[in-house]
Order: sequence, then structure tokens, then C-alpha cells
Amino acid sequence: MKKAQPITSGTSILRRCSGADAVRVSILDFMTLSRDHSRSRTLGGAAKVNAREIGPELLERWALGYLGRYASSAENLRRVLMRRARRYSSENAQQAGVLIEALIVRYRESGLLDDAAYAAARVESLRRRGDSLKAIRARLAAKGVSAEVAADAVSGLRDSAADPDVAAACAFARRRRLGPFRRGAADRQRELAAFARAGFSRRVAEAVLACADVEAVETLARDGLC
Repeated sequence: MKKAQPITSGTSILRRCSGADAVRVSILDFMTLSRDHSRSRTLGGAAKVNAREIGPELLERWALGYLGRYASSAENLRRVLMRRARRYSSENAQQAGVLIEALIVRYRESGLLDDAAYAAARVESLRRRGDSLKAIRARLAAKGVSAEVAADAVSGLRDSAADPDVAAACAFARRRRLGPFRRGAADRQRELAAFARAGFSRRVAEAVLACADVEAVETLARDGLC
């Protein structure tokens, strides 16, 4: 019995060239040619993608699209655009940084970007949802707002509450259903731990938990600690 022979170059196909003559090519040779062609096409495509230009018009479209959906500080928008540029074309991202900086300067001069206004609005929103002043400062810092601008925004909260941190703690208790807002049995240590994790002092937390009812919490939020 003859042993089966591995197929190497015995089987062939006809490959037509530009002329009338047909050239006989082995299957293995044809597969090799196909892989090489596919690889070169892929590499060429990747090079073409990486070499995509990032011009002022494209950056403007990205920036306005983002600002149309979200409020932003100048530094946060800079980070967003740089991340977008790196994903779009890693080779041209560094060059795009110069254009991004020029765009940020222009938006600041026109008032489209205003860190003070952004911080003031953000601080008030976070205070209403029950974020502590400590947490608010951390959130502003994460968005690239300077410590000086953040401090000015936080100090402005005193116009709407005698003690902004106490008012925020009362809102936090309502949102998390703690103290007078609880539905089940009291668990003082668990509730104190929740206030601590949110950035509130023990004194503020105990004042909120000491309220006998919701009306007492509202009074505390308005008048602050004595």
C-alpha cells in the first residue's frame, strides 16, 4: 500500500495574468501570496489611519460637541480633546496639543470656558445632592479646577445656607434615608460610618442623627449648628 504523500506542490491552480497565458501556481504558494497581500494591506491601512491629520476644524467640532452635552472646566476640556486626538491618530497627537491649547485660550477669552462660573454651578449642584465640602473640593480638583477657584466657589455657598456642610449633610441623610428618613430599625454605627465615608465630620453626622423628625432636619439645614 502506498503511503499518503503530503500535499506540497503537487496540486496546482491556474492563475491568469494580464496576458492570455495562464500560469500554474501551487496551492501553498498561492496561500502564501494571499497572506502576504493581506498583511501588507492591513499594515498599509493602519499606517493610513495613524497618519490622519488633526486640524483646527476637527478639534472645534469635537470641542463644541462635548460642550453641547456637558459643562466643563478648561483643563477638563483639554484632557478630553487630547484623549480624543490620541485615539484618532497617535502619530499626530503631540502636534494637535498646540492646536488644542490655542483653542482653549480662544474659548476662555470668548467666555465659552469660565472656570469660576463652572465651579460655582457645580458646587451648588453637588451641595444640593448632599456632597460634603470635602467631597466637592475633590470633585472640582479632579476636573482640573484650581484650588483658588474652588475655594471661592465653596465660600459662595454661605449665601444660601448658614452652614453649607450641615445643609449638605441633611440632604445626604434624605438621599440615603438615614436618621429621621430611615425606613427600618436604627443602626447608629452604620449610619455614622456612611456620613464619615461621604466626608462629613462626626459632629455634623451626630447633629443630623439627633433630629427627632424631618422638620427638625429642615430647621438644622436652614440654621446650622448652634
